[in-house]
Amino acid sequence: MPEILGYIAALIIGLSLGLIGGGGSILTVPALVYLMGISPVMATAYSLFIVGITSLAGSWSFYKRGLVHLQTAFIFGLPSVIMVFVTRIYVVPALPEKIMTIGDLVITKDVFLMVIFALLMVFASYSMIRSGRKSNLSDDKPKDKMKLNYAGILIEGTVVGLLTGLVGAGGGFLIIPALVLFSRLNMKMAVGTSLVIIAAKSLIGFLGDVANYEMDWSFLAGFTAISIFGILLGSVLSKKVPGEKLKKAFGWFVLAMGVFILLEELVW
Repeated sequence: MPEILGYIAALIIGLSLGLIGGGGSILTVPALVYLMGISPVMATAYSLFIVGITSLAGSWSFYKRGLVHLQTAFIFGLPSVIMVFVTRIYVVPALPEKIMTIGDLVITKDVFLMVIFALLMVFASYSMIRSGRKSNLSDDKPKDKMKLNYAGILIEGTVVGLLTGLVGAGGGFLIIPALVLFSRLNMKMAVGTSLVIIAAKSLIGFLGDVANYEMDWSFLAGFTAISIFGILLGSVLSKKVPGEKLKKAFGWFVLAMGVFILLEELVW
């Protein structure tokens, strides 16, 4: 039964990416850990592949409609790709199995990664709940003038790359607002550009894991195929379903999941 729910989660991951342009990848690691029984370290590795391939498939429809800004994708993506690759191939394997002890609570490597992931989920939920309200971030009209804030884009790209490397999430909830604010892209262009960035950094980061871990390619293929179907279906439904209302509701769900993981890893 948990495995069936895991594959349903794969469909939801893709649907979320297709409908609201982000957020779905934040569910990948919990689905792999709690439903498919995969260790947190391997789950973050698998998540990079699943999210990367799914985002790549979803970005194609945006590219065909001229909704990908390649210059911004390169400037943001370069430091992000470098950081996620370095984190996966050097930083994560170098983490000790026992991080620290707080009283009777032992913080292992797996617990540490899941706690970071849960905190990221809480932050992501806040971002999605707020952006679910009517705001300038949901404006699809072009900005007055395209102007790139290079320093802001480079710093944000580096931070997102580090977080992606640690927890295996795409970080669309961080990338999209950054593209709107620092690159003055409209929302649809930001979503399309974000998917390209997520695909590039996730797949490059995954290459760092291939050298360190043995992959179950048949499982990855099946799970990813369902997720790709979800993102393609979500892209079609996005033309009929108001994405901002969905984003707010999804944000509350992600918040509940983040709190659950914190309780599961630190209390129960």
